[in-house]
Amino acid sequence: MCAGRLDILVNNAAFQRTYDTIEEIESEEWDTTLRTNIYAPFFLAKAAVPHMKEGSSIINTSSIQSKDPSGNLLAYATTKGAISNFTTGLAEMLGPKGIRVNAVAPGPIWTPLIPSTMPPEKVKSFGSETALGRVGQPAELAGAYVLLASDEGSYMTGSIIPVTGGRSMI
Repeated sequence: MCAGRLDILVNNAAFQRTYDTIEEIESEEWDTTLRTNIYAPFFLAKAAVPHMKEGSSIINTSSIQSKDPSGNLLAYATTKGAISNFTTGLAEMLGPKGIRVNAVAPGPIWTPLIPSTMPPEKVKSFGSETALGRVGQPAELAGAYVLLASDEGSYMTGSIIPVTGGRSMI
């Protein structure tokens, strides 16, 4: 970052819990999920853009859940779909300023959210449904973020980059 300027914003906060029925999801929980997962990137981008110049980059974190939602992650998946739409819409809005907006969409990645929000039987098989047959590690996402932040990604905007172990996002 140069004085008075912001070159890269990465929005990577998330909140998730699993539920078997919609009746189990409390209004407060729904609101917390939306505020953490979609309100925060909106307000951070809004605050950052006045300090960004041509060539700057905003990178949001979406999820495979945006295209292939799991019913037991209804609130989380809803917000990740919203982030994907927010990303493409904001890319169009900021394109004339030369500010790129993209997202990384992780598939099954081993983070602290997994054992703390999933039943033990799902944790054991988490990631086994990928083409690679395993869960990803957080470090395996780094290359996608670096590409989108770097000059090598200078012609990329409005893109959602899947890092899913081979699970389709189509």
